[in-house]
Amino acid sequence: MTLKEIAEMLNAEVCVGEERLSEEVSTAFASDLMSDVLTLKDTPILVTGLCNVQTIRTCDMAGLDVVIIVRNKKPSEEMLELAEENDMMVMASPFSLFKACGILYAAGMKPLY
Repeated sequence: MTLKEIAEMLNAEVCVGEERLSEEVSTAFASDLMSDVLTLKDTPILVTGLCNVQTIRTCDMAGLDVVIIVRNKKPSEEMLELAEENDMMVMASPFSLFKACGILYAAGMKPLY
């Protein structure tokens, strides 16, 4: 599915990276523990409720480039600037982590494992 379809399903605001909306993705990972995120490699999407600069730094280190922040949290300007510098996409969804993951899974998104 495309990132645009994901944004629509999750009622998400695209905060940075709008030029990537036509990209296709097939797997996602959800976590609020950045230590778990550091064990990943090249997973396209992270769904998380952790909304701080360390989220972007961790994703950069792990090779993740699409972050969906849930629980109606809004990323700071510093987060968005860092994401933009690293060619990442950041979306913000009003849904809970559980609901966002359920919607993605029901739509055919595959879990990492």
